[in-house]
Amino acid sequence: MTLRVGFLLLIVATPLALSQSLPSRIDAVFSSLADGKSPGIAVLVRNQGRTLFQRGYGIRDLRTSAKIDEHTDFRLASFTKQFTAMAAMLLIHEGKLQYDTTLTGIFPDFPAYGRAITVRHLLTHTAGLPDYEDLMDATWTATHQIQDREVLALLKEQTAGKFAPGTAWSYSNSAYVVLGLIVAKISGEPFGQFLHDRIFAPLHMTGTLVYVNGENTVPNRAYGHTRRPAGFVETDQSSTSATLGDGGIYSNLADLAQWDEALENHALLTPEEMRPALTPVKLANVSYGFGWYLDPYHAHTRMWHTGETMGFRTVIDRFPSDRLTIVVLCNRTDLDPAPLALQVAGVFFGAR
Repeated sequence: MTLRVGFLLLIVATPLALSQSLPSRIDAVFSSLADGKSPGIAVLVRNQGRTLFQRGYGIRDLRTSAKIDEHTDFRLASFTKQFTAMAAMLLIHEGKLQYDTTLTGIFPDFPAYGRAITVRHLLTHTAGLPDYEDLMDATWTATHQIQDREVLALLKEQTAGKFAPGTAWSYSNSAYVVLGLIVAKISGEPFGQFLHDRIFAPLHMTGTLVYVNGENTVPNRAYGHTRRPAGFVETDQSSTSATLGDGGIYSNLADLAQWDEALENHALLTPEEMRPALTPVKLANVSYGFGWYLDPYHAHTRMWHTGETMGFRTVIDRFPSDRLTIVVLCNRTDLDPAPLALQVAGVFFGAR
């Protein structure tokens, strides 16, 4: 009888012990990667509707050596695209925009190749728009950055897209810059103001913003860095750092926890309204929805996106069926957050 009771107690205690060990095992993935003198990392892990792990490693910038914490704002880069997609979907929810609205229907002076490009094509990277980065010349620099309206002007100078819309998949920053412009034109508000009013403020994401140099400032701002032979140097801005819909948002762990909760609880759109965003377009062996990659991790359903820009690397992995979300934000380019996030997922799934 004593042996039987001991055995039963072990079974009951094991899940609790595993749960208590998860933070230390997650910390072990990151603790050696940054110190009090180096740019670093911010990590958020949420499970079953609560924050399991939230920690910063390293410093925001080399000038002040301020420590990274849950309120440190990182440039999200292409992580931004899920917010741009949500903004377009909110306009569709209001009946002000449709998925089959064409580019020429919104911008009548757009060239003829835009007649077959729809909002849905833009959202799924199947529009075939030319890459604006390939159209830029030496006019634009880190101090004279290309703006959204100039991206649109470059696209209007072209006579054809890369392929017929809907026939292929090609990751497109151009498409998401255009989506940001569409949100602004249809709503009658600047893109950043619309996101503030309709997403950030309602979700109490008080430190999150669409950054426009000269118009607003980033609170608790992390600056981007690159490791050189002599050490880290600040590399925060490039010629393409001012575009908005494809990568212009700054955010932090505390606010992204609010975003994750809103997605889980369908605070902005109903499950039915979110379904198109989570229905993949499968072309070129890529599974992509609206601002989300949708391929699984082993047997676990996953929606995820990375971000990469001058000085920053970011990733979000959401496993909806497991109610697990992992966010890794880096203000340095020598770390790759995507495999680090999957290491955390492996720790979690292995522990279960």
